[in-house]
Amino acid sequence: MMLRSQSFTRLPKESIAQKSKNLCSNIIVITGYWLPSYKLKSSWATGLHLSVLFGHVECLLVLLDHDATINCRPNGKTPLHVACEMANLDCVKILCDRGAKLNCYSLSGHTALHFCTTPSSILCAKQLVWRGANVNMKTNNQDEETPLHTAAHFGLPELVAFYVEHGAVVDSVNAHMETPLAIATYWALRFKEQEYSRDHHLICRMLLDYKAEVNARDDDFKSPLHKAAWNCDHVLMHMMLEAGAEANLMDINGCAAIQYVLKVTSVRPAAQPEICYQLLLNHGAARIYPPQFHKVIQACHSYPKAIEVVVNAYEHIRWNVKWKRAIPDDDLERYWDFYHSLFTVCSNSPRSLMHLSRCAIRRTLHSRCHRVIPLLSLPLSLKKYLLLEPEGIIY
Repeated sequence: MMLRSQSFTRLPKESIAQKSKNLCSNIIVITGYWLPSYKLKSSWATGLHLSVLFGHVECLLVLLDHDATINCRPNGKTPLHVACEMANLDCVKILCDRGAKLNCYSLSGHTALHFCTTPSSILCAKQLVWRGANVNMKTNNQDEETPLHTAAHFGLPELVAFYVEHGAVVDSVNAHMETPLAIATYWALRFKEQEYSRDHHLICRMLLDYKAEVNARDDDFKSPLHKAAWNCDHVLMHMMLEAGAEANLMDINGCAAIQYVLKVTSVRPAAQPEICYQLLLNHGAARIYPPQFHKVIQACHSYPKAIEVVVNAYEHIRWNVKWKRAIPDDDLERYWDFYHSLFTVCSNSPRSLMHLSRCAIRRTLHSRCHRVIPLLSLPLSLKKYLLLEPEGIIY
């Protein structure tokens, strides 16, 4: 049992550090200290926890030599959990050598591997796996995630490769039926910065190469393609579609990927929505229902290239007053040439013979457009035309 001093008070961080430095001389094996940096509001720790927290290897060895309880977790974490969280490889090795439980859960339901979430903790994770930690052990909480889910979430491609090489199940699912591929796809967008993560893109590429199921669906029936579309991430959308993702899968809300691109276009400043629409339509995605086309303009009024791609997927579509109401005056003025061409072409007169020929070819090829059109013996400009490459004006 851990004893608490009767005169104990909450100590400032500086006092804790000083207390930790004096552990060896005082041989304080079972004393509690307040750790304000921990997530738990009332968090007690033994001398082992403090030694690991501050990286005092000598103190750690002295305490272990005096029979300190190595798997004690009064603050919800064992010393090994703290060592992994602090990415302290030396402490991890010592604790493992002295018999620390590798698969022990913290109070939050995480194993030591789940605390390896930074590039600096990768060596700690490797050390644990080499010593027998279970790479498929799920968290004992409402998420039920494996270490592979965690590595995919935090964008650690080296760790993803290591886990898979050591037996991690590529298509393991968490409590929400999400695979590591779905997790990596969703977290590829840094929402605060609105930037896309190359590390997450690399992880998705790796998982697909490991034969991850590209059409796996979570408990909302969303596939990884839905999540890539929600992020308006054309790099991952292209990756998924080329790997066999079905463009018309619908989720629990009855939405396919193209609807999700439409929903988020206006709030993804780093995105290139025209490429997203182009990819989906060239892989056989169903077009937006014509009476709802004003919603395309509402979402994309600042992205005329995106509107151009979508409108050119129809043989003919007529504009109505909702279209004009959906365009702010400043955008109408800024992109006047484009919008003038849009309303001219989408009137009562039929589209050009060239456009109708394009539609006939695309209708025949359907979901094979992306694969067959580049193989045709045609000039590059015509291939781009058939693949709905935007030109900045509609004719």
